[in-house]
Formats: sequence, C-alpha cells, structure tokens
Amino acid sequence: IGRVIQVNKHAYTVIGVAPPDFVGTQAGLQADLWVPTSMVEQLHYLDLLPARGDTWLLPIGRLKPGVTREQAQAEMEVLMQQIVREHPDSHQGDNSITLYPLWRAPFGMNDYIHTILFLLFAVSGVVLLLACANVASLLLVRSVGRRREMAIRLSIGASRGRLIRQLLAESLILALCAGCLAMLFTMWTARTLGDFVPASGLPIAMNVHAGGTVLLATFVISLITSVIFGILPAFRSSALEPVAVLKEESGGTGGGVHKARLSSVLVVAQVAMSLLLLVSAGLFIRSVRASQNFNPGFNPHNVLLYSFDLRPAGYDSQSGIEFDRQLLEKLDSLPGIQSATLIYRWRASWAALSGAGVGGPGTRTIPLTLLSTQVVQPDGYVPKPHEDMGVQYAEVAPGYLRTLQIPLIAGRAFSWSDTDNSQLVTIVSQQFANRYWPGQDAIGKRLQVGGGQWFTVVGIAQDSNYDSLGEKPKSFFYLPLTQAYYASVTLEARTFGNPLLLARTVEQTVHSLDADVALYDLTTLDSRIKLATSTQRMGGTFVGGFGIVALALAAIGIYGVLAYTTRQRTHEIGVRMALGAEPRNVCALVLAQGARLAVLGIAIGLSASLVLTPALSSELFGVSATDPLTYAGVALLLCAVALVACYIPTRRAMRVDPMVALRYE
Repeated sequence: IGRVIQVNKHAYTVIGVAPPDFVGTQAGLQADLWVPTSMVEQLHYLDLLPARGDTWLLPIGRLKPGVTREQAQAEMEVLMQQIVREHPDSHQGDNSITLYPLWRAPFGMNDYIHTILFLLFAVSGVVLLLACANVASLLLVRSVGRRREMAIRLSIGASRGRLIRQLLAESLILALCAGCLAMLFTMWTARTLGDFVPASGLPIAMNVHAGGTVLLATFVISLITSVIFGILPAFRSSALEPVAVLKEESGGTGGGVHKARLSSVLVVAQVAMSLLLLVSAGLFIRSVRASQNFNPGFNPHNVLLYSFDLRPAGYDSQSGIEFDRQLLEKLDSLPGIQSATLIYRWRASWAALSGAGVGGPGTRTIPLTLLSTQVVQPDGYVPKPHEDMGVQYAEVAPGYLRTLQIPLIAGRAFSWSDTDNSQLVTIVSQQFANRYWPGQDAIGKRLQVGGGQWFTVVGIAQDSNYDSLGEKPKSFFYLPLTQAYYASVTLEARTFGNPLLLARTVEQTVHSLDADVALYDLTTLDSRIKLATSTQRMGGTFVGGFGIVALALAAIGIYGVLAYTTRQRTHEIGVRMALGAEPRNVCALVLAQGARLAVLGIAIGLSASLVLTPALSSELFGVSATDPLTYAGVALLLCAVALVACYIPTRRAMRVDPMVALRYE
C-alpha cells in the first residue's frame, strides 16, 4: 500500500490489494491491476468517456436485498428511455437493455466457458447414465445367483423392505467407492482444462480445482447414482416366492428370462448412448481436422505476432511512421525472418472469439479478430435501395500481403512512398472488385471511404478470410498505415522456423530503436487459430474419451447379457446339438441375439443423434451435424465391437458337450 508503479509512463499509487482468489469480474480472464475509469485516457491515450456511441464499458451492479431481477430490469428500461430522450443523436439504433447475472452475461469469455460447461455437463451426464445402466444390468444378472439366498432370508422372517435396504446399501458401497476414485481422478486432471488454451496475449485464467464443493457434489451424486442403478435390481431380487424358489432343483435359475429381458433393454440403451457420444466426438474431431486443413487464403504457419503502442513513447504520426519503417527494414534484414509487416487491430479479443457466424449449412466460422467497417461509395456504382454499403477493412504496412502470403492478382502492393503527400491508395479484394466493378478493370478506380476522402485502387488481392476462418468470400479493402496511421499496431513477422524462438530478437530490435517502447500480446498466428478452435479440440478430446469409455461399457453389457443367457440356455443348446445341430448353427444362434441388441441400439442411437447433434452446429466447423461419414463410421465401429463382445459367449456355446449339458439338467 502506498507504493508507486509506472504504467504507460504514468505514476499510479497502490491503494489496495485484492484477495488471492479474486481475478476480476470477467470469467476466465485474470486481471493484475484495476484503475479508475476516469483514468482511461492515460492508459489508452484516447478520451473514450465522452464517446457515447462506444460500447467498451460493461456496467455491473449488485441488487438491493429483496429486489428481483425483473424489478431491476423494469427500472433500467425506464432509465434507458430517459437517456435516449436526453441524447437522441447517440441512440439511433437498438436501445434495448437486458440485465444478466454476472456469470451468465453473454460477453467475452463467458460464451466460451458456458459452451464448455454445457458440453462437459451433458457428456458427463450421458456417461453417468450409461454406467448406471451397465451396473444395473450386471446387478440383475448377479441377482439370479442370489435367488436362493433371498428366499432363505425371506423364509426365516426378513421383510421385503429389509432386503431392499440391504441391496441398496450394497449399491451405495459401490457408488461411494466409485465416487472416491472419481474424486482422486478429478484432483489429478482438474487443471488439464487450461492445456486446451494455447499461449496467447490474453490473460486467460482457467484455474479449476477440486475443493469442498466438488467433494460434496461427488458425495451427493454417489448417493443418487446408487439409487438409480440399485433400485430396480433390489425390487426385482426381493420380489419372489420363497417356497417356489427353494423347490427349484437347479439352484435358482428360475425367473432368469425376465431379468435377461430387462438386462437386454439396458444394453440397448447403453449402445444407443455410446453411439450418441461417439457421433458427437467424431463431429468435433472432424471439425478440428477441417480447421487444420482449411485454406484461409493466407499462410498462418510460422508467423509471430507482437503488439506495441507508440503513443506512450511520445510519437506523432510522422515520427511513428518513420519508426515503423526503420523497424521493418531491420527485421527484414535478420537471417531468421523472411518478411515483416504491421497491422492495426490484429489483437486477441474475447469479444471476437466468442462470436460465431455461419459459414455453411450446419457449420460455424472461427472468429480471429475484430475489424472496422466503413461505408464506401465506389466510383460509378449506384447502390440498390436499402443496400448495405458497409465494408470491412484493415490498415496495414507495406509487406503485408507478402508476409501473409496473400497473392496479389493485379496491380501493386503498398510502399513507403505512399504518404499523405501522395495519392491516397487502396487495395481491394477480388470480391470487392467483382461486386462494384463487374467486368471492368478495377485498377485506377476510386472509392470514397466514410463519406470523406477518395482512395485510388492500385491493387487487387486474392480473397481470403479476414476476421473469421470459414467465412464466405466478401468485399474487403486495405488501407496503408502510412496514410491511415495508427500508433497501436501488431507486428507480424514470418520466420523460417519456430516464431517464438525469435521473440527475444524482435524485442531487442524494437528496443534498439527506442528502449521505451513496450511490447505485449506475444503469440503466433497458429496459436490464435488454436485459441479460436479450443472448443472443438476440447470437445473432441473429452467427448472422444467419454465415448471410448461408453464403448467399453456397451461391450461389457453385451458380453454380460450374452454370457448369462448362454449359460441359462445350456440345456437348450445341448438338446439342439444332440438332435444334430452343428456348432455353426449354435454360433449363429448366439450371434443373432447379440446382433439384435446391437442393431436395435444403433438404430435408436442414430435416431437420437439426428435429433440432438444439430444443437452442436454452432460449434462445428467445416462439417455438418448430420455428416453421413461420421454416422456410418461410428455405426460400423459399434458393430465391430459388438461382434468382439459376442466372441467369448459364442465360443463357449459352441463347445457345449450335449451329454454333459443333458446330464447336468
């Protein structure tokens, strides 16, 4: 307290220290310091407070005791209308206002976190139900061998309720043991969520830990699951006639048919849920592969991103442009760098990464950054009624197209000779040229930007993705930083190897020109794309892992039911073989039973997947939620697993000795 720190060459006095577990009010983002809003101009060198049209502030308030959100919403709507009346020029568009709980605010990283939480919760719930069905099926099979035990207990005075409590207690022991193992596994893997977020310029905080709340939740879930998988076997096992059971010669296999049917139903449910999980995992995996193999129109590999702002160092536009020129010339001369350039607004932003546009049926685009939009008036073009003339653009330094390896279709690239004293120039995309000057040579044409200055087209660049991977080709234009100067820029340097290995060299080069220039947001273009695809990669990993577990559980379920029913049909198989049935006939008999379970489960699972997976469409890239290849591949995989699960029971059935089987019976 009382110490002074320097931020952007301004002195700030520390007046408080936040608790260690407080990282800020934006979920997933960790702040290191907080300053009053009134000091925003010192930090950003822009007077943002009077700009009523900007949306950089996020109002936060705590409701008074006894006040509901609906009441607060009504008060805020009245206040909003009052502000609109007082400042009509700043509120021409949508003037609605909505209150959200802080943890549900649809801004920034919240959208990303909610997607992950919903995904993990849904998948975990499905696997939990699947495991409950599997254990219930095994308990039903086990209860057949305990019929005589239950009959004896009933005959010597035990009530049915007493037996049910005993069986539920046994189920509870199983559930609590599983809960303890789950807690240990959670403590070991909780922090792995952060591994899915690559290094970037964002202060991402994925501090997940297993504390007392998680322990309590695990205990409660264990209690609930013990009832879910134990109640049906308990009621089934206790619902018997002691005299009839004790008279059975075979030691209590009576009633097994009904239990086998119930177990078969549970196995079908397991196969269906397994298919649903595996289809979801397959869609996520194909989505990640599509993003990796997708051609965005530029080469994202081996590109270092490093941001800096010259305003704190006291640069104006003329001295700033000269600094940029000298910096890029120095970087281009380094042996490890192919080329370097600068761009305004290529900075990581959760406002960008949380958005999702549609890139095709059932797919999404992957946001990369925020770009500005200006209303343009191309020379000779007459806008259609109500046509939106807003076009996105980027301010870039010379060498941008070369560094990003975006082909120049016609004309020339920007150069340092493009200054305020020369002709104002621009480079447009192919889509821009085709839209506004179809069938004409766009070189030499002019366009008015924002109702102000006119720029002459000197080049046409190949279409590429600008703010989102997978977006449809759209009109776009570039302006030279030498004519549309910004002091806050991001350096892009294409290297011959790992870009991060040259980060220190880049820092030294910048500081050789001016030691007061601070660099921040160190990352790579590949990392930026990986950051945008974190949801898909996490979905593919977790849903895929759970899918494998579900597949194993389904295989165990099929094996258990077939092994039990085969044992129950030993006498029948012996009779069939004594009457001349071949081992292959017995094999077909057992396989047919397993195949019926698998096919029915697959059919139900496919139907459920077709209904439920479209909910994932907003998180998929380059693949439809009803992708036939994924569905077919998963169905074939489950068929193969079912055949493997049938192998041991089938082999045992084929080896039945008719004489032994008939003598036993």
